[in-house]
Amino acid sequence: MPAAYLFDMDGLLLDTERLAIACFVDVLSDMGLPPAETEPFGLTLIGTAAPDARALLTGFLPAHISVDALEAAWTDAFDHALADGVPVKPGVADLLSDLSGQGAQMAVVTSTAGDRARHHLERADLLRHVAFVIGGDEVATPKPDPTPYLSAASRLGVDPTRAAAFEDSDRGVAAAVAAGCHAVQVPDLRPAGKPLPDLGQMVAATLPEAVGLAQLSAQRGRSS
Repeated sequence: MPAAYLFDMDGLLLDTERLAIACFVDVLSDMGLPPAETEPFGLTLIGTAAPDARALLTGFLPAHISVDALEAAWTDAFDHALADGVPVKPGVADLLSDLSGQGAQMAVVTSTAGDRARHHLERADLLRHVAFVIGGDEVATPKPDPTPYLSAASRLGVDPTRAAAFEDSDRGVAAAVAAGCHAVQVPDLRPAGKPLPDLGQMVAATLPEAVGLAQLSAQRGRSS
């Protein structure tokens, strides 16, 4: 079995990417930009840490819309959408509970800011299952750099090549592969027609399926 299980958050544990993109499109629509342009661009931001996302937004937005104004309105809209609860991906709650009951070491490695990620996971009743959360603002170099996964493995006291890492985004899986983990990609939202990267990662349709693949990989003694 893997020595540790390292999970991305948005689009993998939490079904929040759809809400985030919908809010992005709605906010920019109110600012005069058509959904036909904003939705495809919004999908390119998935898995991106805040500094990189700001750089991409700076290049995308017209001069009359500031990144600060968009981010404030987007955050407000997203928080309002989560007011009634944080949606969890199917099967995730039972999976984490089962792994926790088996004594598995688990952590969350996300591009979302750490405090915000912990708040969302607490509201979703998932935080209790993981040892800690590493946010995108809590590492020197975020995904796709391997540092977040290397840091998580180090904090858990395991060799990253013995850890399993689970991601939905291309940037995230690139980080997991570069760290040497048993990396499994569970695709969520993607730009139309964009193929998955060929990084040697395993691919699964659901997180429970992904965990099974990682366990088999660990048993065979190979890293992806």
